Amino acid sequence: MEELVLNRRAVVKAMLMGSAMPFVLNSGAFASSCDDHIVRIAATASPDTMNIFATWSSAWPTVFTYDLLVGPDPQRHDDRKGFAKSWSVADDNLTWTVKIWPGMKWSDGQPATARDAAFTYNYLRDSIGKPDELNIGWNNTDGLQNVESITALDDETLQIVTKVPTRWPIDNLIMIVPEHIWKDISYADARSTFRNDPPLVGTGPMIVEEFQQGQFARFTPNKYFRTGQPKTSGMVFNFFKSADLIAQGLKSGSLDYGLYLTAAQWADLSKDQAIVVGESRIEQRDFLAFNTLSGKGAGSTKALQDPAFRDAIGYAIDQKAIVDRALRGHGDPGVGVVMPVATDYYSDLNDIRRHFDLAEAGRRLDAAGYRDSNGDGVREDKEGNSFQLELITGPSANIQLPIAAVQVIAGWLGQIGIPVSVTQLDAGALGARWRAPENAGWDLLIDNGWLSPTPHDLLILGSSKAIGSHNRSFWANEKFDKLLSEVEVTVDLKKSQELVDQAVRLIYAEAPYIMLCYPTLLEARRKDCFEGWGTKDMMSMWGYFPFDRLRPI
Repeated sequence: MEELVLNRRAVVKAMLMGSAMPFVLNSGAFASSCDDHIVRIAATASPDTMNIFATWSSAWPTVFTYDLLVGPDPQRHDDRKGFAKSWSVADDNLTWTVKIWPGMKWSDGQPATARDAAFTYNYLRDSIGKPDELNIGWNNTDGLQNVESITALDDETLQIVTKVPTRWPIDNLIMIVPEHIWKDISYADARSTFRNDPPLVGTGPMIVEEFQQGQFARFTPNKYFRTGQPKTSGMVFNFFKSADLIAQGLKSGSLDYGLYLTAAQWADLSKDQAIVVGESRIEQRDFLAFNTLSGKGAGSTKALQDPAFRDAIGYAIDQKAIVDRALRGHGDPGVGVVMPVATDYYSDLNDIRRHFDLAEAGRRLDAAGYRDSNGDGVREDKEGNSFQLELITGPSANIQLPIAAVQVIAGWLGQIGIPVSVTQLDAGALGARWRAPENAGWDLLIDNGWLSPTPHDLLILGSSKAIGSHNRSFWANEKFDKLLSEVEVTVDLKKSQELVDQAVRLIYAEAPYIMLCYPTLLEARRKDCFEGWGTKDMMSMWGYFPFDRLRPI
C-alpha cells in the first residue's frame, strides 16, 4: 500500500504480535506452545498513533478493528465484506444506495448503523475549507469535494449523492468510526492531539486492546463481530525493524505469521516442514523517473525533457533481469504504470512494449540527435555537452530494490554512452529532493510507490496535480490530465477501463518513467497452531482477512 507515508497508501504495512523483541523471542509466554490460542504475527512497521485522522502509518493495526465501507477486498472477493453488505448506483450515475449489515454492533455493544457511516463521511466533509481540515491522515477529505450529500435513510440504508459520476463511494479507503466516540472530538484535536487510545471500538473481528509504540499491538476478539466471535483467543502484532527477527521468530515458533521477508529468508524457511511460505502480488511498482523540469530545479541536460531520449533509455533496461537477479524471481517485469494485481486495468502493452536491446537503444539515441561525435565513448546532448547524469535513490518504506540492481541499471546506461553516477540518500534527503521541484536538480531517480488499485491512484504518477507528492518526474501533460479527470467522473467500469488504457499508453509513449518491476510480497506462516489461512494471499493487504476465520488446531 506505498505510500502510506505520503498518502496510502501512503499504501499500509505491518501487523502483529505482542511485546518487545527480546521478550517475544526469549520469554516462555511467547514460546511455541499453541495452548493459549493467541495468534502472533509480525512485520516491519512503525505505527505512531491509533488516530487514523492524524496519520498514514497506522492502517495496520487499525484495519483489523475498523471496517472500510467497501474497499478493495470486498470488490475482489465475494466472501470478504466490509461495513456494507451490498451497494448499487441509480441510472443517473449519481445516487448510490449502500445497504449496511442488519443488526450489526460496535465492539462495545452499541448498534452500528448507516448513521455511523454517514457521520464518518460528513465529519470529514464538513471540515473542508476550515483551518483544521482533516486532510492529513488515512481518513481524509480527498474525493469528498465531489459529494453532494451523504444521508442515512434508515439504520440499514446509506445514500450517497455525488455531484458528478464517480466510483468514489465504493473506491474510497475511509475507515468507518462510531459516532458516539468521535462526535465530541474537535477537528483541531482529531488532526493532532487526540490519540484514540485503546481499547478501540470497531466492527472488525479483532479489537486493539493495547498499543505500545515501536513494540506491539495486542488484540482481543470482537464478541459482537457480525459473523460471530472469532475462534482465536486474541492476536499480537509485533513491530520489528528487521526482517531477520521475523524469520527467527517463525523458526523458533514464537511467531505464527510474518511478512516482508527477504528472498533468502523465504528460501530458507521454505525448507522447514513446520512452515508454509507464500507470495502475494501487491500494488507496489518500482520505477526509474526522469527529471522533466525546465527552469528552476531542472536536471543537467535538456535531453531529460525529450520523450525520444527517454524512450531510447527504455531499451537499455532489462526488466526481466531485474526480477530474476535482484528479486530472485519474486516479482513481475515492469511495463506500464498499472501493475498485474490491478486486474481490472492491467495490460501488458504487448503491441507497443519496449524490449531490452542495447544496440536498439543506441540507434534510437543516434536518430534523436544524441551522438558520440568525438569518439570518446560518451554521447553529447544537442547543446554539445557530454552526458554525465546523476541518479539518486534511497531507502523505502516498501520492498527495497537492492543497490546492486541500481548499479547494474547505471551500468547499462554507461554501455550506451550515457555515464551515470549513483547517489544514495537517506529517506529525508531523498524526499526533500523530489517533493520540492524547485530544489530538485537531479537527473534520474529510482524509487517505488504502493497505493490502491483505483484508477486515480494507478494514474497519479502522471497527474500534474501530484507534482511534489506522487508525481516524481514532475511531468505534466494536458491530454493525460484530461483523461484522468474523465476517469475520475466515470461510474461505468468498461468506460473507466478504456480511459485508463488510453492514459497508460500515453504515459508509456512519453516515458517520464521506465517501470522496472512489480515485486511480490514474501510471507510465511507456521502450520502447527492455526488453520484457516489464505492460499494465494495468506493475509489481505487491504483488510482483516484471515483473522476473522482462523481456528486453533
